[in-house]
Amino acid sequence: MVTPHPLPEGFTEIEVFAIGTALLVEALLGFCLNGLTILSFRKIKELRTPSNLLVLSIALADCGICINAFIAAFSSFLRYWPYGSDGCQIHGFHGFLTALASIGSSAAVAWDRYHHYCTRSRLQWSTAVSMMVFAWLFAAFWSVMPLLGWGEYDYEPLRTCCTLDYSKGDRNYVTFLFALSTFNFMIPGFIMMTAYQSIHQKFRKSGHYKFNTGLPLKTLVICWGPYCLLCSYAAIENVMFIPAKYRMIPALIAKTVPTVDAFVYALGNENYRGGIWQFLTGQKIEKAEVDNKTK
Repeated sequence: MVTPHPLPEGFTEIEVFAIGTALLVEALLGFCLNGLTILSFRKIKELRTPSNLLVLSIALADCGICINAFIAAFSSFLRYWPYGSDGCQIHGFHGFLTALASIGSSAAVAWDRYHHYCTRSRLQWSTAVSMMVFAWLFAAFWSVMPLLGWGEYDYEPLRTCCTLDYSKGDRNYVTFLFALSTFNFMIPGFIMMTAYQSIHQKFRKSGHYKFNTGLPLKTLVICWGPYCLLCSYAAIENVMFIPAKYRMIPALIAKTVPTVDAFVYALGNENYRGGIWQFLTGQKIEKAEVDNKTK
């Protein structure tokens, strides 16, 4: 008879099961929606445009986040991390790589939309590919730093998944966090804010609003903000006084990103939604031109 592994300290049986279930639901829903986005791009010729390549980049990154959540959910049901310290480092790296790539790709979409609506310039394939590659390489650079000693990956409070270790709050952590948040949250956020403000002003002058210009930035702030706030507070105060179960909440909120992004950038896009419908039903898209602008 197999003896269940002891519960993580600070958690009840119901709380561990609830966290594992939440992670599993987020992973399944996000993976299905973003997988559909990826398959539609691959199968429907009309969707294969430079602008939609950036939407594809978001979907690929978000699928990676879902895979990371799948692993965390499985470990949560086991009540412990079964893959050892090396597995923890890989899990932490993978989680940061896909999260930062998702944020960077979202900023790239904002930049493309600004030029499409405000300067009337079309994105070229070479530029789209370069932006996508840069977003992933830039994410990889920052994700590998903790493996090289600047920052550190360690277990989440539940100890069934791994992320950036904010428990120490030492100089190594503070310097890495400051640089990480500046280049991977504040600058992308600034790009998105200025781009969508310019687009909003353009729409207001024309009186024709083609999509909700505030939604992408709100998604970034609401989904990633609590996690960034927790890590930032850890740079000035010891956050270990906060109960472990409450420190897990920002991570759970961040894992909703794949599902929200799918609705904002793919299903919320009239033309991309038409491409998905064509992929599912075989009915042709009426409009020949398909871009990545949400309605």
